[in-house]
Amino acid sequence: MNIIVVGCGKIGTTILASLVAEGHDIVAIDENPDVLTEIANIYDVMGVCGNGANCEILDEAGVDKAQMFVAVTESDELNMLSCFLARKMGAQHTIARIRNPEYNAYSRGFIKQQLELSMAINPEKLAAQEIYNVLKLPSAAKVENFSMRNLEMVEFRIRQDSKLDGLSVSRMREKYKAEYLVCTVQRGDQVYIPDGNFKLKSGDKIGITAAPVESQKLLKMLGVQQKQAKNVMILGGSRIAYYLAQKMGNIGSTVKIIEKDAARCAQLSNLLPKATVIHGDGALQELLLEEGIRSMDAFVALTGMDEENILISLFASMQNVPKVMPKINRDELAPMAQKLDLESVISPRQATANILVRFARALENSMGSNVETLYKLVDGKAEALEFNVRPGLRLLDVPLKELKLKENVLIAGIMRGRKTILPSGDDVILAGDRVIVLAAGQRLRDLADIQA
Repeated sequence: MNIIVVGCGKIGTTILASLVAEGHDIVAIDENPDVLTEIANIYDVMGVCGNGANCEILDEAGVDKAQMFVAVTESDELNMLSCFLARKMGAQHTIARIRNPEYNAYSRGFIKQQLELSMAINPEKLAAQEIYNVLKLPSAAKVENFSMRNLEMVEFRIRQDSKLDGLSVSRMREKYKAEYLVCTVQRGDQVYIPDGNFKLKSGDKIGITAAPVESQKLLKMLGVQQKQAKNVMILGGSRIAYYLAQKMGNIGSTVKIIEKDAARCAQLSNLLPKATVIHGDGALQELLLEEGIRSMDAFVALTGMDEENILISLFASMQNVPKVMPKINRDELAPMAQKLDLESVISPRQATANILVRFARALENSMGSNVETLYKLVDGKAEALEFNVRPGLRLLDVPLKELKLKENVLIAGIMRGRKTILPSGDDVILAGDRVIVLAAGQRLRDLADIQA
């Protein structure tokens, strides 16, 4: 597809890289010629230097031939204006980054309708939701939700003293009876979609799909379940901190935010009456200890510096905080953090890129199915996709055991109305189902792509 990306900052570059990896033709627009030169050299894309709200610039970029137009500059208003002009000049689908909390749900809905936006994205709000999902189930490294939260995928590490060490997947199912499916196993740099004979080892990171109540049941049986985080300390008063504090406060958690900027502290105090806002430098260990870091259930580092987030998160781990989560935007630092036992890493850039990759695949697909949700799992080595099944697919009404699937592809769940099905060989896919498919080393754009 022909896609235009306006704004080549951190978010824009990550989006651009993800879409290039998908095989799309990309034109990048930015006002900084040095940034464009660097991007063009790295990703082999066309660059147009100028303002994304300038009609001449948009025309030069070929906006009339664009199937997707994505505006992700630092200015919400510029993004909206760029999308408006792009739509009037022929772009088929427009997506704007709108992140100011002052644009509430009603305002965003009105703006989307009036500007004919296909999507309005808020990276900070997406990141806050990811953190919130994990803090509700702190024993997990990552939690992803499917089908209106009726099904979830939970990743967690098998520790040295774990009951799962040495068990095969089939033996695990026999011993720990709950409705779940073991979908992925990450061992070192390798990712496996295991069969029943696969033996689990300490150090493995495994991913399961289950209804939320069933995943909690399994974790409780394994002795790794932790209660929902009730006392949370947040370092940095960013937009992510605002959205997260709001969510945690709504479920009764006590939230403490530490922020260096006095004006931002005053602003957050007014916006978040349920939270405690502390003016101070969270890099100072004395301050963290004074504010009770040792009594916290969770510590979330959300400053603008990845390195600072990692180092202070390590200090929090040394104080035996049960759940520590640093924000890390630079992809090369995420594996380093995980080797330091900081497994729950948050990347707003990657969360946003995933949404746009999903949208692009949905535009490309056939009439048989539609990509509703896409998540990158096990450090991006696998994907979980949710398809909305339409009539006419050849694989409908065929027992799953009779389908010849591609290697490293697994049907991980079927949602039929309000019913959650963890599929066996005798189950079938019907029109109207929502189907969750896991793929490692495969790029699926359509449900029909799962067959060999």
